[in-house]
Amino acid sequence: MTAHEPERETAPLLIVLSGPSGVGKDAVLSRMRELDRPYHFTVTATTRPLRQGERDGVDYIFVSEPRFRRMIRDEQLLEWAEVYGNLYGVPKAQVTDALGNGRDAIIKADVQGAATIRKIAPEALLIFLAPPNEAELKRRLGARMTESPEALALRLETAKEEMRQASSFDCVVVNHQGRLDDAVREIDGIVAAEKARTPPRRVSL
Repeated sequence: MTAHEPERETAPLLIVLSGPSGVGKDAVLSRMRELDRPYHFTVTATTRPLRQGERDGVDYIFVSEPRFRRMIRDEQLLEWAEVYGNLYGVPKAQVTDALGNGRDAIIKADVQGAATIRKIAPEALLIFLAPPNEAELKRRLGARMTESPEALALRLETAKEEMRQASSFDCVVVNHQGRLDDAVREIDGIVAAEKARTPPRRVSL
């Protein structure tokens, strides 16, 4: 850019990271935080029980079902859904505050939630995180040891259906075992390319 060229205007992005259960969305986002990526990482509210090693307010906002229902009633959620018997939702204020302050906001959502956000904010950048293959996804889900065999089978069947929807996303990033930083770098590149778009995406909620 020369001294006579105006600085290019950019707009904050709304980024949605989605993909099937067990693909590694939490691991990718945790690594981004460790690397101090300049995003506002939204924290999803859920009624599911806290798992070992999780922190309330960091991994999820753990709430009772009555409180979650009040959040729905008071229109405090950007989107919400029932998944495997538990409620999940994205607090709207986290997103609007970040975008209003000029910060890119990144949301973790399941495939159903990502489709809802696409309708609400068509300018959002939707990234699908995929496993290298079905066998690897099955291994990752099984390694959790948090579900019964029946629940695991249901998650795998759901994951197969979700994988078929990858083509409806803007980009697909494959999360290979042991190559977490590669996935982060690829997402960084996708975001950088979007930030350089002319005209820039402008999200209104």
